[in-house]
Amino acid sequence: MIALRELDAKTYRRHPLHDEERTWVETNCYVDLWIEVLHAFGFDPTAALAFTVAIDFEGDQWLFFKQPTADLLELYGVDVQELNIFGDFLGHAQQQLERGRIVLVELDAHYLPDTAGVTYRSGHSKTTIGIQSLDVERKKLGYFHNAGYFELEGEDFMGLFGLDRARRPEDLVPYTEFAKFRGSPVKSEGELVQLSLGQLRRHLARRPTSNPIAAFAQRFSADLAGLRASGPEAFHLYAFATLRQFGAAFDLTASYLAWLEGRGERGLTRAREAFAGLASQAKTLQFKTARSVMLKRDADFTPMLDEMQSSWETAMGELIGRYAR
Repeated sequence: MIALRELDAKTYRRHPLHDEERTWVETNCYVDLWIEVLHAFGFDPTAALAFTVAIDFEGDQWLFFKQPTADLLELYGVDVQELNIFGDFLGHAQQQLERGRIVLVELDAHYLPDTAGVTYRSGHSKTTIGIQSLDVERKKLGYFHNAGYFELEGEDFMGLFGLDRARRPEDLVPYTEFAKFRGSPVKSEGELVQLSLGQLRRHLARRPTSNPIAAFAQRFSADLAGLRASGPEAFHLYAFATLRQFGAAFDLTASYLAWLEGRGERGLTRAREAFAGLASQAKTLQFKTARSVMLKRDADFTPMLDEMQSSWETAMGELIGRYAR
């Protein structure tokens, strides 16, 4: 067994950003994975959340937001690069783990036990896991995924890596990254805060040029009829790409601003409360939309969407006035 950290899935304590009491316990597989990886390696992942202020509506979906690799390198000395898989995947993964690097790979969640009740042995979904321990001979794997750390073995190991079936020439290798831990360049919490504030200023500079909630509201109204006609599965996919992405992103933004307040930054209360309100409103909108879709009943979401537009204007206005140049 090669392991970067001595972790036990049964006793692992996930980061408070994944506390069950949060409005959005999970965001997306990549952001959640990095929160837990950084946490397990002794870093504070909240410092790297400034990028969430720049999330935008992209016409048919909200941005599938991710921590920029440049931010991770600047704050923690974590260098993320693509891993070129030109041979046996497990051989490459083992080599990198032996060198102290975590391996991030896109795989089918069908064989991930932590997705029980969703896709485990029942459905198929692309997701990213972070491999931190590996025993090829005994077919055991320790991995970060979504909001926690998990382990699998045996048939799940075989199925996850396609060892239970013949490989076809047309099968593509999975997209894989590896992270080198070069050592944190930060010498104090004060320095960490200043670097994080610098990132906040840079991400505010690339903020949406117009209110993304307003753009989403127009598309959302047009999408509702199709969602009611398509049924529950189509709604779940839609909600993940829209309501969950911006709701969870703004939930993290609120936590990031609270983190700054706890380290001496003042004047952020109004923005923090507005972002927290947006996160809560997005969750409420998801529940109400689900009910409308399941019952195939019309509903007027205009007042809620108008309020959300106002919340975004308030929150961004506060941050722009304080940090934008």
